[in-house]
Amino acid sequence: MKSDKKGEWRRTHYSAEINSELDGEEVIVFGWIRDIRDLGGIRFVILQDKEGIIQITVPRDEVSEGLLKKAGSLQRQYSIGVRGKVKKMKLAPGGAEIIPSELRILGITKYPLPLDVTGRTPAEIDVRLDARILDLRRDENQAIFKIQHITLQSIRDFFSNRGFMEVHTPKIIASATEGGAALFPVAYFDREAFLAQSPQLYKEQLIMDFEKVFEIGPVYRAEESNTRRHLSEVISIDIEEAYATSKDVMGILEEKICHVYSVVKEKCQKELKILKRKIDVPEIPLKRFTYDEILKELEEEGIHIPWGEDISTPAYRTLGKIHPHFYFITDWPTKSKAFYIKPRDENPEISEGFDLMWNWIELASGGTRVHSKNLLIKRLMEQGLSPKSFEYHLQVFDYGMPPHAGWAVGLARLMMALTGKKNIREVVLFPRDRFRLTP
Repeated sequence: MKSDKKGEWRRTHYSAEINSELDGEEVIVFGWIRDIRDLGGIRFVILQDKEGIIQITVPRDEVSEGLLKKAGSLQRQYSIGVRGKVKKMKLAPGGAEIIPSELRILGITKYPLPLDVTGRTPAEIDVRLDARILDLRRDENQAIFKIQHITLQSIRDFFSNRGFMEVHTPKIIASATEGGAALFPVAYFDREAFLAQSPQLYKEQLIMDFEKVFEIGPVYRAEESNTRRHLSEVISIDIEEAYATSKDVMGILEEKICHVYSVVKEKCQKELKILKRKIDVPEIPLKRFTYDEILKELEEEGIHIPWGEDISTPAYRTLGKIHPHFYFITDWPTKSKAFYIKPRDENPEISEGFDLMWNWIELASGGTRVHSKNLLIKRLMEQGLSPKSFEYHLQVFDYGMPPHAGWAVGLARLMMALTGKKNIREVVLFPRDRFRLTP
């Protein structure tokens, strides 16, 4: 079949704008065929666009023979344009349908399709990810990523209204940000470089010029993890603030969480209904537990974590049952935190670092930063890192580095909290993990 030309047609309305108040008006709509029902004397075509669905009704005795024949050739997922008149119809989506006067087939679909976008025939997640563009047409996915759009919009508004400036730091770097081996090497002309694990060092430097900065951008971790909450490429939401401490930025973090939840609850009622998701705006201040208090709780549950060790996944799952909400874990052992997290002056074994938890999943990590060059060199050496590799960063500390603090939130994990999804791959458009590099 040969497709038609779009010609001079221009969309007049999206599906969500078609309602009974337009009864009798001529409109032009575009989209993909979601479903077709043929009842003999009448044919119903459900058209989907970015705003939702609209019913195109083709009565055999009201349209031309040519249009009837073309309507009979339509298949699911064809891309089409429709010119026609709006007609009140109580049972149709939006309370109105379109009776077509002209129909143009703009994109042909090859059969069989790898999955059913209506969702009536369920598919495993790997099958859906292999045909991700089709999968994203499902109502559930449309809802997830519309919520993500509103979430990002609300975050930018939140920071801008509080005097933070958005920045973009390099993603091709010369040395590790966090230390360790979880780096993706890349060929950079005649030398080796790496994909950035974090904007950490750059955002610390930028507070020397702008004081309060935030970034929303990709970070890369070459971890071997193969879990439902880890990916190799994620979007990180980072802030850094001069003349601030961990307590200050924890306050900003909990306010941001409440702001996002309030906006999503207000603006995404339709999407939350599709996901069968009810969200409540958290009350602040969020609960705070020290690392020692968490270890004591786990001990009472029969889980022993040696002091100074990280908390295991099974232990976190137990914590999620005890605290099925947002909460902070503070006062982490210094040796368990990154080199740039400041030890407490009165007890250097304890850091001014914190994690924000949702249920059993870590959503954010942050703290007061080391702003003394000598202490930072000491912390680097304690973690087996070469100060020479961080020379470009260390030199900035000779220019009057002020006390500062910040944090980073994983967008995908925040989306898991908002949508209730249990697998991080569900809330990322094109997830990248140890085994998936396509599509």
